[in-house]
Amino acid sequence: MPFFEDVRLGDRLELGSHHFSAEAIVAFARKFDPQPFHLDEEAGRKSLFGGLTASGWHTASAWMKLMVAARARENADRVARGEQPVLVGPSPGFRDLKWLKPVLAGDTVTYRSEVSARRESAARPDWGLVETTSTGTNQRGELVFSFVGTVFLPRRR
Repeated sequence: MPFFEDVRLGDRLELGSHHFSAEAIVAFARKFDPQPFHLDEEAGRKSLFGGLTASGWHTASAWMKLMVAARARENADRVARGEQPVLVGPSPGFRDLKWLKPVLAGDTVTYRSEVSARRESAARPDWGLVETTSTGTNQRGELVFSFVGTVFLPRRR
């Protein structure tokens, strides 16, 4: 991510896509969310989801992996231009996490984040707060995942 001063409302970051295979869905569920509709195709078909379904936490984890990779690419580009990398600060949290439609085995979700608000930090003058609305859309164009997150970005000094 750029410095706080470089961020504008509406800036959009395309993070990339993640394919949810049946094997990956089951492996994630075994470790972190062992509910029947995440572990077994038949149980998934009998559930209200209608098939083997990725955990919502799996869809969020895929977003995080792609976000970290996008930040690393941005910093590599900065270094290649002879600029200093930007070290993003912590996130004070998120809100409005929604799993809007099930992510089924075989789905591919494309993730993006868009700047929805920004403000200088009164308590930490070397930092600004940037709010983004992040989404995931499946291959059918259906919104399946969204949340609003906030992150501290360093200010130019």
